[in-house]
Amino acid sequence: MAESLLLPMVRGVAGKAADEFVQRVTRMCGVDGDRRKLERQLLADAEVKSETNPAVKRWMKDLRAVAYEADDDDFQYEALRRDAQIGDSTTRKVLGCFTPHNPLLFRVTMSKMLNNVLKKINELVMEMHTFGLVERAEAASVLHPQTHSGLDCLMEIVGRDDDKQMVVNLLLGQRSKHSVGVLPIVGMGGLGKTTLAKMVFNDLRVQHHFELPMWLCVSDDFNVSALVKSIIELATRENCTLPDRIELLRSRLHEVVGHKRYLLVLDDVWNEEQQKWEELRPLLHSAGAPGIVVVVKTRSQRVESIMGTLPAQMLSYLSQDDSWELFRKRAFS
Repeated sequence: MAESLLLPMVRGVAGKAADEFVQRVTRMCGVDGDRRKLERQLLADAEVKSETNPAVKRWMKDLRAVAYEADDDDFQYEALRRDAQIGDSTTRKVLGCFTPHNPLLFRVTMSKMLNNVLKKINELVMEMHTFGLVERAEAASVLHPQTHSGLDCLMEIVGRDDDKQMVVNLLLGQRSKHSVGVLPIVGMGGLGKTTLAKMVFNDLRVQHHFELPMWLCVSDDFNVSALVKSIIELATRENCTLPDRIELLRSRLHEVVGHKRYLLVLDDVWNEEQQKWEELRPLLHSAGAPGIVVVVKTRSQRVESIMGTLPAQMLSYLSQDDSWELFRKRAFS
């Protein structure tokens, strides 16, 4: 589905805006302690309903637009500045080093823009109730919440062609019969990790090379049994109701994947516990043909050092020329 990657995008809505969105939803539902679960189920239910309800589809498009609008370095600076007002003096001094040339004008402008985004989020949350998404989310009658197989249409891309070609070459050149190739894409928020991963995933050469391409959102919950269930669901497009017993899951995974060469993108990985990865790795290797690859998208270099077996793709800022080209296309299109 085009909207399937909305979940990680909403998680990244400029810190404060994302918290505001999720807090509003969970406060309304009275389940603040189970925020992440509700967030996943809510968006999964919206995805299902958008297939038959044009209004829900338009709502998700609007939500994505707000997320992109809020995904801005200046917003993150403003959020940090607001935190610093009640924080320690060291934080305030550090932020002072990055203050724009006209800090008063910047703060006034950014406050207005941030408040405008929060207003839009509030309107979307109010509209959400008219679709009955919250009630259905509580019923949890959707696939495992971590499972996401669709990718949204790519926006016009600037400055990542070389990165894409390097990653594609690594994926197509993987032939190991004895291990799972793990290729980390590493970079701070906003550098384009998701964009690059989508470009690679959707590349025709990659789609033809891998018989079973899968995309799985992980985030802060690196539960091995849940991850394996999600992979099974992606491979079968059916709900996995097996108990959390590793041997049963291993057997089922081998059954559904068979001898297919698969590509698995693990999106937004934060787990820095090597033991959890050591539990998952043999399960991934127990199924599939030689040449299977796992692409790990993360902000953490610790994750890269734990999981990576192929050269990591370390993303840097766009060049000055590419930055101008991106600005020109956005501003004058």
